[in-house]
Amino acid sequence: MSVQPFLQDQNAKVEQLYRGVTHTSWMAQTTGEQEWAQKAGEAQAKLRTYFSDRRVYEKVQAYLQEGGLTALEKRQLESLKYSFRENQLPEESLKELSQLSAELNHMFNTYSPEVSGKKLSANDIRNILINSSDLQAREEAWKASKEVGKVVEEKLLTLVNKRNEAARALGYANYHQMAFENQELDRDEIFAIFQSLIDLSDSTYRKRKGELDQELAAKFGIPVSALRPWHYADPFFQEAPASEEISLDRYLKHGDVEKLTAATFAAMNIPIADLYAASDLKPRPGKNPTAFCMDMDRKGDTRVLSNNEPNTYWMGTMLHEFGHAAYFKYLAPELPYILRMHAHTLTTEAIAMLFGKMTENKEWLENILQLEKEKVDQLAPALEKHEQLKMLISARWIITFVFFERELYENPGQDLNALWWKLVKEIQLVNPPEGRNLPDWAAKIHFTLAPVYYQNYLLGELTSAQLYQHIKTEISQQFFTSAVGDFLNQQFFQLGSKYSWNEKIERATGQPLNPQFFVDAYCRTLPESTAK
Repeated sequence: MSVQPFLQDQNAKVEQLYRGVTHTSWMAQTTGEQEWAQKAGEAQAKLRTYFSDRRVYEKVQAYLQEGGLTALEKRQLESLKYSFRENQLPEESLKELSQLSAELNHMFNTYSPEVSGKKLSANDIRNILINSSDLQAREEAWKASKEVGKVVEEKLLTLVNKRNEAARALGYANYHQMAFENQELDRDEIFAIFQSLIDLSDSTYRKRKGELDQELAAKFGIPVSALRPWHYADPFFQEAPASEEISLDRYLKHGDVEKLTAATFAAMNIPIADLYAASDLKPRPGKNPTAFCMDMDRKGDTRVLSNNEPNTYWMGTMLHEFGHAAYFKYLAPELPYILRMHAHTLTTEAIAMLFGKMTENKEWLENILQLEKEKVDQLAPALEKHEQLKMLISARWIITFVFFERELYENPGQDLNALWWKLVKEIQLVNPPEGRNLPDWAAKIHFTLAPVYYQNYLLGELTSAQLYQHIKTEISQQFFTSAVGDFLNQQFFQLGSKYSWNEKIERATGQPLNPQFFVDAYCRTLPESTAK
């Protein structure tokens, strides 16, 4: 069989299996029903079992050795190679991995922590940590947010060990090493970049974090040394709290985050409001309490799950998730099915992050939220300072997670609870609770739902900073224009996975990924007059 009929056959089979995965996964995440969780695990196992076929894998490798391949043929074969390589396992092993993951996802989606006999949703806990001045209530809510860690720890560690066994069977030291290679990422290079970001941001981060700690200590009437994780605005200290001065909650209280999201993308001639009909945007018991975007068929059925409330957090979340959705919606339909997806998870995260941070962008506040220019100008210095703090906190949190996850897979039997809080203290500069020896790390769903994925959030931020600077200097000084929308659509969305992730970035911005753009934007010391 020549390469073209082979690729046509592969595209058709992958499409059929992919649709089974997305349908059952969507139902599992939106209903919380065990039956759908079971079906999602089975569908994922079918996909992985197909990619475990060694005969097909060997054909892919043989075709890649042939001469005369077009660039598009080679790219499809490379994509298939990575999918097959990580699944060269016995069928029973693949089924076990998929089922364990599905069971854990179901446990996360259906678990509700309690405080004094009252069940709390994720939004309840978030609201307490953002708004409450009751120190006992804050501590109880924070501890409640970690309860799921105890529930899932044993099964999660079983899954981690099973993933490692699978990776070792394929010749890798552990699953983490395998995952990086199959994501076309140089692990040593990525960890060196992240360590460099810690070093380059250190003085600025310590200054901004110190200012935040002083404010929180004064707010709660305690010494800075007494601050603990529950004094911050979210359970993992991954976000900077918005001060009353710059909080948009008062403007969004009676607003419509769905309409504002639609207006944002419509202003750039990349409308997404038609995607609302199939999406699931309101909170209710049983559904996944977080947010995500899912491309159901790579042919236009793109959906977002969210749990919207009229506040700044969910406004940013909607912009983030529909950044993903815009990317998926505008993929060029003429691309082969295998390539009708993002070039890399970091490239779709870059677009999501580009839009997600618009809640602190002067142009968005004035043109989309329609605040008066005088008000926006008044807020601008505090917004710039807060955005810097937010990005540095986010980067430190991501690095903490990524460094921990590497150690988790390298030695799952070590004292993971102690390791977690050691890294939190050293990287995030957050004081651990005294005498606590519980699997707080396991309360983060990404260890289950998206293993060895988290580095892509920070790589996405690096890409986002590079894209934004290129747009402002080469495309348009005004962001919310059709010219910028056309650039993103034609130079990023439509290309899908036609090119490798770094080639795609270089084609769009004129150079490969360069972390200096992030450093320039967020790691500099602001002038004192601006920071006041």
